[in-house]
Amino acid sequence: MNLSSSSSLSINLSVTPPPPSSFLLSTTTNTCSSSSATTTRCSFVTAPVSLGLSSPRRLPISLVRKQTKTFFRVSSSSGSSDMTIITRVKAEGDESEIEAPLLDPESYSKPRRIALFVEPSPFAYVSGYKNRFQNFIRYLREMGDEVIVVTTHEGVPEEFYGAKVIGSRRYIPRYTFSWLVQPMWSVIRFLHRAADLTLVPSAAIGKDLIAAGATAANQLRLWNKGVDSESFNPRFRSQEMRIKLSNGEPEKPLVIHVGRIGVEKSLELLKSVMDKLPEARIAFIGDGPYREDLEKLFTEMPAVFTGMLQGEELSQAYASGDVFVMPSESETLGLVVLEAMASGLPVVAARAGGIPDIIPEDQEGKTGFLFSPGDVEDCVTKLRSLLHDSETREIIGKAAREETEKYDWRAATTKIRNEQYGAAIWFWRKKKAQVLGPLNWLVKRLFPVPPQVNA
Repeated sequence: MNLSSSSSLSINLSVTPPPPSSFLLSTTTNTCSSSSATTTRCSFVTAPVSLGLSSPRRLPISLVRKQTKTFFRVSSSSGSSDMTIITRVKAEGDESEIEAPLLDPESYSKPRRIALFVEPSPFAYVSGYKNRFQNFIRYLREMGDEVIVVTTHEGVPEEFYGAKVIGSRRYIPRYTFSWLVQPMWSVIRFLHRAADLTLVPSAAIGKDLIAAGATAANQLRLWNKGVDSESFNPRFRSQEMRIKLSNGEPEKPLVIHVGRIGVEKSLELLKSVMDKLPEARIAFIGDGPYREDLEKLFTEMPAVFTGMLQGEELSQAYASGDVFVMPSESETLGLVVLEAMASGLPVVAARAGGIPDIIPEDQEGKTGFLFSPGDVEDCVTKLRSLLHDSETREIIGKAAREETEKYDWRAATTKIRNEQYGAAIWFWRKKKAQVLGPLNWLVKRLFPVPPQVNA
């Protein structure tokens, strides 16, 4: 499958032969052993947290990579019974702890090769982590895995140690000082080259990593898109929520945006857009460091800021709008775009990052609209055509919903667990053979085994 776009750089994410089926299942079974000596497959997942500047501590991830057996205290996370979170490490086990051998007994790779990083960018502030990935965790459990979510609480360095899948350069210039860009690129190149396989959320991100020399094209795989089409569904449309989002004017056209309110999201563009749509209302669902500045920018304008919403409230917020708008040029995938489409909303988004993978060129005008990044007039034109034509809005919203029904979390999780992790093992064994082969030959030459003499 060729995933080239308008860029001259094209990549093929399926050029490597699949690993032999004889070890695809056997080598992907790593175990977690409880005090009762029962054995099951164990999946370690690192939870993304915001970048911190405090001094590092020896917390789970940094310990995990140095030990083949570690005792973890395990507790259920608040808000989701489908997750287990490691909160601290102890030297002795008791009933609330499990002993977790991270490696297959016959494998000598370092523990860091097992961890899975579930958020596309290591720099992202993921306030909706539990909501976004609870299906990923649930389906791993349905397949028999004991899932452990590791929370480092200290930001990027420890998560890098545990990351099998790391993020995107797109966030770096916006989250750090400019003089840190090249040093951080060096770190990302080092980490990706150490990985056996990198999963990318979109072809655009894969091209970025290849162009930066971070990884080879045959060691990239696409992480299949997944959206919870039950939680995000048109049936959650609510008149009460619409009244709230429209500031008491539900009869007005309603534009919504869901996501982190950060400077990198280009949300200030929407001020100029809404100036040209005085008849419409806009609601921002989410929170972030740029919220206070954005609220000041929208002073005396018909804008509502709800803060962070979760669960059914979030589902209602999506389904109660008329159009979803996404001006960001830095989306590695755009999960909120998928969630809006699943909720039956037509989308107007910037043609950048991973968004064209969700609304490709041949689907523009059918499942949503893309506008030129930063182009206010283009955005206004496409929003206006939807806000003032309820029939077109309904047709596109229905088509968007049908499109997202193809993106199944269970299929995506199965592919990561059984196929893509198997490919990582295949690459690791190949690398191991390349390193150990010459050494074994040298040892045999220097220390030949004397022939056995039969008595």
